[in-house]
Parts: sequence; C-alpha cells; structure tokens
Amino acid sequence: NGAGKSTLLKILAQITYPSRGDIEINGRVASLLEIGTGFHPELTGRENVYLNGTILDIKKKEIDLKLNDIVEFSGVEKFIDTPLKRYSSGMGVRLAFSVAAHLNPEILLIDEVLAVGDVEFQKKCLGKIDKISKSGRTVIFVSHNMHAIKNLCSKTIVLENGEIKKISSSDKAIEYYLSTSSNAIQGEKSWSKKDAPGNNRIRLKAI
Repeated sequence: NGAGKSTLLKILAQITYPSRGDIEINGRVASLLEIGTGFHPELTGRENVYLNGTILDIKKKEIDLKLNDIVEFSGVEKFIDTPLKRYSSGMGVRLAFSVAAHLNPEILLIDEVLAVGDVEFQKKCLGKIDKISKSGRTVIFVSHNMHAIKNLCSKTIVLENGEIKKISSSDKAIEYYLSTSSNAIQGEKSWSKKDAPGNNRIRLKAI
C-alpha cells in the first residue's frame, strides 16, 4: 500500500500529470480505476455507457453495436435505465468493467476495483481480461491477488515507495515479493506434484 500503483495508472490514463519524466503511449487507452471514474451518478446506466464511450473517443455507431453485449455481460439489464446513483458499488463496477472491456481499447488499465464484485463476476472478469491480453492488446493489471497475477500476467513489476524493485516473469516477481520481510507472513506458496513435501500417503500442495 502506498507504493504508487494507482498513481502510476492515473498518469498512464492521463488523469494525473507526472511531476517529472515522460510517458509515451501508443494506442487507445481505457481505464477502470476508482469506482465511479468516468461515470455520472445522475445519468442512467445506458447514458453512462455512451458517456464513457465518448470519453474514450468512440463513435456512437460503434457503441450502438456493442451495447447489448455490454449490458448482458454486466448483468444489470433490469437497471440499465435507472440512474447510476441508485446502483450498489458492485453494480457500478460491473457496468464500468463491461464498458472498458467491450469497447476494444488497445491498452486496458485495471486497478483493484474488481475486489468489489462477487466471486462469480470476478471469475468472469478475469476470463475476459485473459481473452483481451491473448488477442494481442496490452493489459496493465494492479492487484495484491497473487493467484490472479500468476494466471493473467506474463510479466510483473513490484513497486515500493514509487520505485521499481523488481521487473521479471510473474513467478519470479511473486517469489521476490513474498520473500521480502514485510510480505513474508502473507501470500501463497505452492509446489508441483514432483516437488511437494510429504510422502506417498499425503503431500502438501499449497499453503
């Protein structure tokens, strides 16, 4: 916490300007940062989809084509014409993620807001993120969830006090993160079938 992860995403999303240095971005960026970013509470869910698309510089025709997919994925069909201020925080996140994921950004920035959704929707989101990254687009995913990072990300950056401490394959970065003194008491350690400690009766797969 406080390492600068969310600040970095805000700089990449061009919400915050860097105090020094430069950022170069090649491609259209969509971001899912703090709950409610880019949404207006007085507008309905449907109106917010169009507002968000406009912010992303997407033409109305393109949004029209994707609207049904966005609404279906979000699971808020019954409330799509209800003002956003009546939504729960989880419903807002579902709609925001669905908009960001379906409007085909070349770069998708995702902060830890997915923690708000229920378990089923989180699985659905992680599946969608995986699909987006495998289609050749860039996903920058900020999380403390080691399992999600391991499954989704081929490369991981460990940040501490605004500095890069490690940039490597996710396995090595996670190992480094968990081995540092302040993180040593949390996280997950797992073994392959071959290396798992134990005997023929019982083996330890993960802690």
